[in-house]
Amino acid sequence: MKVAIIHDNLNQMGGAERVASVLHEMFPEAPIFTTTVNREVLPPELANADIRPSWMQRLPGLKKHFKKYLPLYPYAVESLEVKEYDLLISSSFAFAKSVIKGPNALHLCYCYTPMRFAWDYENYVKRENFNFLYRSSLPLVIGHLRRWDQKTKNRPDHYIAISSAVKTRIKRIYGKDAEVIFPPVDVQKYRLKEKTDDFFLIVSRLTSTKKIELAVEAFNILGLPLKIIGSGPFYKTLRGMAKANVAFLGRLPDNELADYYAACKALIFPGEEDFGLVPLEANAAGRPVIAFKGGGALDTVIEGLNGLFFEERTTQSLMKVVKSFENGLYNLAPQQIRKHALLFDKEIFKGKIINYISKKWTESISARGK
Repeated sequence: MKVAIIHDNLNQMGGAERVASVLHEMFPEAPIFTTTVNREVLPPELANADIRPSWMQRLPGLKKHFKKYLPLYPYAVESLEVKEYDLLISSSFAFAKSVIKGPNALHLCYCYTPMRFAWDYENYVKRENFNFLYRSSLPLVIGHLRRWDQKTKNRPDHYIAISSAVKTRIKRIYGKDAEVIFPPVDVQKYRLKEKTDDFFLIVSRLTSTKKIELAVEAFNILGLPLKIIGSGPFYKTLRGMAKANVAFLGRLPDNELADYYAACKALIFPGEEDFGLVPLEANAAGRPVIAFKGGGALDTVIEGLNGLFFEERTTQSLMKVVKSFENGLYNLAPQQIRKHALLFDKEIFKGKIINYISKKWTESISARGK
């Protein structure tokens, strides 16, 4: 069986790219087809991978302005030469699901979300620092992308969703059923610490959609120590509103990040994510999560076991739960928290993906023989 992996683009590293790295680990001989790649940002796991970018790779200023080439990505994906492969695994948050397969190939789409900038346009625009000229032309581009995304929704034979929230979104937008297989967490990178320090932690890209200002406002009032790890365009705004008890540490290497996870009292997770790896990374280090009750956290946080929810996305709602946690109203055991994180371990993910591929491959062979 000839296998190919298709990923939207490899210009920045995040949760989707971590999944692509694990897929490469599972299928090391499979080439990774993509629209564009910046090899300077690739993780070590992809350093020696056979990565095959499209013709877009030759465009000028690509490293800095790859988002501004948005109208070209559909054409680039459709140009990828994958028709000789028997099994296509698309790792898709936008375009990869629309790759054109050969007549007898099986295409499984691991979907992080239907194209966010097409179907959640307002939040997308808020998050990006586009100039006026580009922003004013964007609605026309988005309209075209929506039509193209709908037109190509049947190209995957099957969809896999990263969470229950995304499963619902796939059904609403594409009218397709999807099986949920949670993304992998490299639990073995994290260890428990015998004694924690006296601070709460946020690990996030600093954008307006992450709702980190709720936590900053809450901790300004509470006066409790809060450390924020991450960078992004909302940094200056957050820094300007924060009091002295809120510290910004910037981006940190993985080993230092693991130490902060293990040392914190609890992780604060105020945003609503499609899945959210960060809470499970904190759990892998034995630390609980105080999360907004929505999105992917509904799949990963069990109230009273590995974390707590605040019900409303308000400063007051978050403060109420933090105060209860501080007053010792909850006894969340580090060993049990880590045990929960192990359910999402990388090896669990690999086993589920292999079983899913085997089932769908058998079904496709059977259907072809009828």
